[in-house]
Amino acid sequence: MTTVDFAAMTGLQLMRWVQSERPADTPSIGRLLGMRFDEVEHGRVVVSLDTRPDFANPLGTVHGGIAATLLDSAMGCAVHTTLPAGVGYTTLELKVNYIRAARTEGQTLTAEGTVIHAGRRTATAEGKVLDDQGKLIAHATTTCIVLGTAV
Repeated sequence: MTTVDFAAMTGLQLMRWVQSERPADTPSIGRLLGMRFDEVEHGRVVVSLDTRPDFANPLGTVHGGIAATLLDSAMGCAVHTTLPAGVGYTTLELKVNYIRAARTEGQTLTAEGTVIHAGRRTATAEGKVLDDQGKLIAHATTTCIVLGTAV
C-alpha cells in the first residue's frame, strides 16, 4: 500500500489525484452523496451526482442542501486548485440562489465552480448547478479564507 503525502501536493495536484483515484476508502461528503469529479483544472472544478429518493425534502423534490453542498464542493475545490502545497482553506461565506426544484429519481445534477479572485488571505468563487436538461437549478458565490498550513 502506497501512502500519499497530501501536504506535499499542490491543491491542483490533490484535486486531480482525487479525480483519477476516486478513493472509495476515504470518508467524505463526496463519497456519501456519490459525487464525481468530472473536470479539474486551475481555478475550475466540475462535480456531478445522480439524485436518489434519499435526497428528498418533505415536498418530494431534492433538498436544497444537496445543491448547496454541490456548490460548496465545486467552488471550494476550485479555490483549492489555486493553492500551493501545504496551504489550506475553508468556507467563510456561502450565498445560494435557488431557481427550480430537481427530481429525486436519478436525475444528474452538475455543479461548476470557478474562481473569481485568489488572494493571499481570501479567495472568492462563483458556481452554478444544472440538471441533465441544462436547466439552472441554483447558483452561488463563496468567500474562502486561505490558511497558512494544510488542515
